[in-house]
Amino acid sequence: MAGPEYESPLPAAPPAVLVLDRPPETRAEVELLCARLGELVRHSAPGPVTVDVGAAQRPVLAMVETLARLRLAARRLGREMRLRNTGGELAGVLAGAGLDEVLTAPVTLRLEPGGEPEEGEQPLGVQERVEPGDAPG
Repeated sequence: MAGPEYESPLPAAPPAVLVLDRPPETRAEVELLCARLGELVRHSAPGPVTVDVGAAQRPVLAMVETLARLRLAARRLGREMRLRNTGGELAGVLAGAGLDEVLTAPVTLRLEPGGEPEEGEQPLGVQERVEPGDAPG
């Protein structure tokens, strides 16, 4: 008589970790990173997404925009995002842009009404109106 058959347990899914080795140079590269993040989330264990920026040597403003977009992509997928290996320069750039707490703390991102302009549209700004009889500026 044969013994009971045992199924081997499935291996645990790895955590979602995205390593950025350089700032993306085009908007298309940012979109590819967001798509890659989505694939990582679909094949990873529950929990926050970790973005390792230790290898990114040039903490330019493009990196800040990329991190903000990745954070938004993670939130849309129901995940928080954490940064790992933020160096002094990148931390300074994030602080200078006012995003150090938003991008480094695991907090819920709150969007203000109005959101972002759709692709191809100009953002709305303040428009001055000149009243008849006003002296030119």
